[in-house]
Amino acid sequence: MSRLVLSLVFIISLALFSCQQKPPAPNPPTPVNLSTVNSKSVLYYDKYPATTQALSQVDLHAQVTGYITAIYFTEGTHVHKGQKLYAIDERLYQAAYDQAAANVKVAEGNQVQAQQDADRYQYLIQHNAVAKQTLDHAVIALQNAKNQVAAAEQALKTAATNLTYSLITAPFDGTIGFSQVKLGNLVNSGSTLLNTISTDNPMAVDFLVNEAQLSQFKDLQSKTQHKIDSLFTIDLPSHAVYSQPGQLSVIDRAVDPQTGTIRIRLVFPNNTQELRAGMSCVVRVHNQEQTPQIVIPSRAIVEQMGEYFVYIAKDTIIHRGGPDSAAKAEPDTSNGPHLAAIQVRVETGETIGPNTIIKSGLNDGDRIIVDGIQTLHDGSPITTANRQGPAAGGRGR
Repeated sequence: MSRLVLSLVFIISLALFSCQQKPPAPNPPTPVNLSTVNSKSVLYYDKYPATTQALSQVDLHAQVTGYITAIYFTEGTHVHKGQKLYAIDERLYQAAYDQAAANVKVAEGNQVQAQQDADRYQYLIQHNAVAKQTLDHAVIALQNAKNQVAAAEQALKTAATNLTYSLITAPFDGTIGFSQVKLGNLVNSGSTLLNTISTDNPMAVDFLVNEAQLSQFKDLQSKTQHKIDSLFTIDLPSHAVYSQPGQLSVIDRAVDPQTGTIRIRLVFPNNTQELRAGMSCVVRVHNQEQTPQIVIPSRAIVEQMGEYFVYIAKDTIIHRGGPDSAAKAEPDTSNGPHLAAIQVRVETGETIGPNTIIKSGLNDGDRIIVDGIQTLHDGSPITTANRQGPAAGGRGR
C-alpha cells in the first residue's frame, strides 16, 4: 500500500513540475540583408539554341566511269566556282569524241553529195531529161542525209558532255570537305560520292521558337528592313560573341504540329570563315521592350520543385506563448513591430549577369531578402542587425 502511495505522490509531483516549466524560447531572428525592389529599363537578349547551316550544299558524284587520275584541291579549303577538283581518265571519252566528230564530217559529206544530186535532177526534170521517180528518190536521199548529219551532231554533243564530265569542277564558291576517293580509285557513273561542297559566305543560322512568338518575329522581320544595329547576334561555342550582326532571312512556312515550334533562319556574313556548317551556337535577339522591368539579384531566388520563390520582409507582431498558443497569447509590442520573412512565388525571365528579370510576383517598393535565405522558411523572424556581409552562393536554380 505504501508503495502505491509513493507512486501516486511521484506522479503528482512530476505533473506539478511540468506545469511550472516555461515554454521554450522562440528562435532568435535570422540576420539578413534586404534590397528594395525598383523597376528600371534594362538591356538584355532573348536566347535560343541554334545551329549553323550552309545556304547551299551539294554532293559531288561521278557522272562517268573511270579511274581518278588527278586531285587538284586541298581538303577543307575554300574553292571557287569553276575550279578544277577531280580528273577521271579521259582517254576513252576523248576517243569517243574524236570518233563522233569524224562521223559528223562523213554525214556532212553525204549531205553535200545528196544535195548536188537533188539539184542536178531538179534541173534535168525541167527539160524532161530524167524520170520524175529519179528526182523523188534524190529528194528523199537528201532528207536522209540531213537527218544523218543531225544525228551525228547529237552524238558529238553526247561525247563532248561525257568528256566534260571527266573533269569535275566546283559548282559554286564554297568550302570543300574530305575527299571520299583517292588517286587511282575506280569511280562509277552516278553512284560514287566524291566529296561534298557547301557555301560558306554568308552562313545561315537556324533556330526554333514557340508559335506564340511568331508575331514577334514577323514584326522583327519588317524592322530588319530598317537595319537595326545588333538586333541579332550569336554566341559561339567558345562563348565569345560573333563579331558580325545578322539579318532575319526566312520564317518557315508552317508550325510543327508535334512540337508547336517554327523554324527561323538568320544570315550572317562570314568573310573570315569563322563559322562552319553544323556548329552549335546561341542566337541572341536584342529585346526591344521599352517598359521598365523588375530586376533582382539571382541569389535571392529559391527553387522548389520547379517553381521559384522570393522572401519578402514584412512588418508583423510576434506573440508571446509560442506558435501553439498564439491565438490565446497577448502580442509583444514592447519593441514595436518585428520583421518576418514571407515567401512569395515569382515568374522569372532572362538572366542578366548576376541579376534576373522578374515577370510577376513582385511590386515596386517590396523589400526582398538577398542574403541569409539558406535557413529561412515562410514566417521566419528576421533582423537586419549584425548581418556579416553578403552570403556566399548564388541563385538556387
